[in-house]
Amino acid sequence: MKLTKTLLASTALTVSAGAVAAQDMADSMTLVSWGGAYQRSQDEAYVKPYLEMHPDVSVSWDESSNEAVARLRAMNEAGNITWDLVDVVAADAIRLCDEGLAMEYDPEDLLAEGDDGTSAEDDFGDLIVSDCFIPQIVYSTTVGYRTDLVGDTAPTDICALFDLEAYPGKRALERRPINNMEWALYCDGVAKDEIYDVLETPEGQDRALAKLDSIKDETVWWSAGADTPQLLADGEVIMGSTYNGRLFSVIEEQDQPVGMLWDMQVFDLDGWIIPTGLSDESLARVKDFVMFATDTQRLADQAKYISYGPARQSSAPLVGEHAELGIEMAPHMPTDPANAENTLLYNYEFWADYRDDIDAKFQSWLAQ
Repeated sequence: MKLTKTLLASTALTVSAGAVAAQDMADSMTLVSWGGAYQRSQDEAYVKPYLEMHPDVSVSWDESSNEAVARLRAMNEAGNITWDLVDVVAADAIRLCDEGLAMEYDPEDLLAEGDDGTSAEDDFGDLIVSDCFIPQIVYSTTVGYRTDLVGDTAPTDICALFDLEAYPGKRALERRPINNMEWALYCDGVAKDEIYDVLETPEGQDRALAKLDSIKDETVWWSAGADTPQLLADGEVIMGSTYNGRLFSVIEEQDQPVGMLWDMQVFDLDGWIIPTGLSDESLARVKDFVMFATDTQRLADQAKYISYGPARQSSAPLVGEHAELGIEMAPHMPTDPANAENTLLYNYEFWADYRDDIDAKFQSWLAQ
């Protein structure tokens, strides 16, 4: 029944988009994501089912989402768009939308209504933070630690990152200012609700970098989300930041001696953008895929493979057990009340406005 409903909705989209026949859709797509456990969850939850329905279509993956903004800028300048659908964080979607590099869309035309009859716009609600952003999941960036290397007292708050006396050893932090700057200010005494006001100023940025200076010599800087889980598994770092789904994988699927620190986890959104400049045939195929891949059941299915909360409200009640481990997934979501006692909501608009300038300052500091 749900499959029939999805097919009808997909057909309706095709008709409303200009009666594009199936033979007028491209027979291949290049999807851009982040690799690792997250990309696997996308592949299992909606790419493979879509390809089963469309055996003449092929999909290739490009794991370049971390460089999406720069790469799309370059493609646009060269007049050669080689990506069809790109997974990005919300702040990058806002930047790409503002620069005209991502396509604006109408949720009621592009996205299926919820399984409960809720309109797509209401089902996704405030998570549609940009006219170009198609939400998929709610995730968080948090910290994992080696349970066998932290001594008798496991860390309970984020400021353990900066406590080299209690927890000596290497840390792993992302090679960008986002999250690191917020945590640094918080652990330097800035109230949570004042972090972005302080970070907006050059003095606040210098204050955050000064706090990070205190652990700079003990930090391994990562670029890919899979780096920290591997560093933890290998015992090369005692603690490090990464996405909560990556930590779920190393803890529950790989059974490594790793614990997860939920304190001051940074809530963020991840989703698709459609690059501007696609051919009519490519755009028609992408629209058909997006209608399917973001419906209620598909987003709930993704939670079978990774501990990220689905962006649709109608998907939440359908979240069940892990597809392979058989454990209930709801308690492993960042949004679970037990995990969300002290969280920080990522400020999308702040980072869309300040990312380039602060990133340049951060990279200069790293090189010193």
